[in-house]
Formats: sequence, C-alpha cells, structure tokens
Amino acid sequence: MTDQHKIAAEHGEHPHTMRLQRFLARAGVASRRGSENLMTAGRVTVNGKVASELGTKVDVERDVIAVDGHVVKLAERPVYLMLHKPAGYLTTMSDPKGRPCVAELVPTDLHPGLFPVGRLDLDTTGLLL
Repeated sequence: MTDQHKIAAEHGEHPHTMRLQRFLARAGVASRRGSENLMTAGRVTVNGKVASELGTKVDVERDVIAVDGHVVKLAERPVYLMLHKPAGYLTTMSDPKGRPCVAELVPTDLHPGLFPVGRLDLDTTGLLL
C-alpha cells in the first residue's frame, strides 16, 4: 500500500476518489470553477444521476461521469511537459482579456487538462512544467 493509499484510508476515503470538480478539471472538461458552473446547471451526471451538489466525490475507477450525456474519463497516466515560456505569454490556460497564454504553446487537443506548474510574469522567460 502506497503512502497516498494509507493517508486516504486513514481519512475514510477510497484511494481513487476525488471531488467531482477536480475530476472534470483534470479530464480537461473545464476549470474547477467552470466545472462548478456545469454542475450547478445540472449538466453533469454520475452513474446516470444529476450531480449538482458541489463537493460531490467520485470514484474515478468505478463511477461513470458524463457532461451533457458524453462520458468523461481521465487519461490513463499523467502527462508532463516542459515548456520554455517566451516573453509576452501569460502563465495561465485562458485569459478573459484575450491576451496570449501558454495554452497556445502546448498540445491541449492531445492532452486535455494540462495546466502550468509555476508562475512567471508576462515578460519573464523560463521553464514551466
């Protein structure tokens, strides 16, 4: 049993459970906030039942999660990319003001749910994961 599994068991959780918002974000459906909006709009189901209560937990290996009737799954394993961020890009996946973001520099269509680890200023260059 891994340390993560031991910690989850101590807290009475199945080791493969997570909040529904986090699951949807990791699957690339929407950000966590966007996922909350999908849930409160009644567009998310878990095992065929509408899941509109924020904080709902799902078992990623057993539950069937769908958005607008389309089943959503996590990638089989995590994907890590290294990016040398050029100047002029925000360290975020989207910007309401339409400014250039690092999402434009990575293959989000192949790997939905990517998000930057690290924070670099607009004009700073450097490594992001």
